[in-house]
Amino acid sequence: MKVLARQAATFAAVGLAATGVHVAAALAFRHGAELGPLTANFLAYLCAVGVSYLGNARLTFGRPALRGAQFLRFLVVSLLGLACTQGLTWLLVTRLGWRFEFGLAVVAVLTPAMTFAASRLWAFAEPYSNRRSRVASQDGRSS
Repeated sequence: MKVLARQAATFAAVGLAATGVHVAAALAFRHGAELGPLTANFLAYLCAVGVSYLGNARLTFGRPALRGAQFLRFLVVSLLGLACTQGLTWLLVTRLGWRFEFGLAVVAVLTPAMTFAASRLWAFAEPYSNRRSRVASQDGRSS
């Protein structure tokens, strides 16, 4: 349980940093560059994705950053997160007429919850063979 709590707290800190980058960039693209809400959100996503991957690989889950299969799994989770942010932005801002800032607030709460679960359970999960070896060595057995 301590590992989960530490991972959740670190994921939240990395997520806050990535979300801060995302929100700042989205507002700059939307209001400074006067881009549409979906374009502003997409470009902001691109700004934040590197912060998210490197921070979570190294800090949250203690994994090497340069692992191809891990990065591909992260990319799938990240793209699902992007689909979530784009879908929510489209629904709340474009279809329902919410202010962009209010839609962005919903995105900033719902998307990280979904991506933490997917990241922990799949994208950065320790390979099964490594878990077996680690558990066996902790029990005094060898693999």
